[in-house]
Amino acid sequence: MKKQQLLLAGGGLVIFILLYFFSPTISPSKHVHKEGEAPHSTVNQSIKFEDLLVKAKERISPEQVARLGALENAVVRGDINEQKIHVYHQLARFWADSARIFEPYAWYTAEAAKLENSEKSLTFAAHLFLDNLMTEGEPAMQNWLASQAKVLFDQALSINPANDSSKIGLGACYLFGNISDNPMQGIMKIREVVEKNPGNVFGQMMLGLGSKKSGQYDKAIERFLNVLKVDPENLDAIFNLAESYDIHNEKANAIKWYEEAKKRVAIPEAKQALEKRIAELKR
Repeated sequence: MKKQQLLLAGGGLVIFILLYFFSPTISPSKHVHKEGEAPHSTVNQSIKFEDLLVKAKERISPEQVARLGALENAVVRGDINEQKIHVYHQLARFWADSARIFEPYAWYTAEAAKLENSEKSLTFAAHLFLDNLMTEGEPAMQNWLASQAKVLFDQALSINPANDSSKIGLGACYLFGNISDNPMQGIMKIREVVEKNPGNVFGQMMLGLGSKKSGQYDKAIERFLNVLKVDPENLDAIFNLAESYDIHNEKANAIKWYEEAKKRVAIPEAKQALEKRIAELKR
């Protein structure tokens, strides 16, 4: 269910648009913010799943709409959780396999997980939303994705309060999802884990992306370097490190890490885009 993503570098230069190249790159802010302060963004309107579902149905065939209606009616008729769980999974599979539309797939996967109430199901569904949150640029949609993920992470943490990954995921919802006026809530949740375990790659990555989002490129660089100490092949960290150096006008380091990224990408268009940016920096 990966989607197209726009990767940005050099203060807004478009590097490449690729299918299936998944990297949680955050567009750089034009202003530097204090730690814990997010760039100003406005969620113009709240998004409802019902509206997303209507739009999704407009993209499928009449035959698919009829099949979908039968499944939706089965949910209404289901009088026990097991029946509803089974139908929710069928609906999720329909949207994933037949329609290939993310939002209803994730929604029905989440609805099944809430009824199952297992940590594994809840965290799987939560990360579906979180992964898409990290590549979403529309504030209202960020809010919707983060809100869905938060509910799931909260429920998972009620089952296992010691799950560090869920703590970080919950913190990321606050940090990137416009669900609070105080993103420090998210930063503190992630820091709690990272201070206890500096080698936690997920936590270091989220803090790095948070610093990058707020224009604190020196702090972002430090976090991405921490990731690479533990996971030297982490392409997300390599690209974001190169981009942070680039935006911070440290050309030599930007070239070095773009070169490292180029070694690791197999898609010709990506290599060409990286080569172009490296050549521009060498001028």
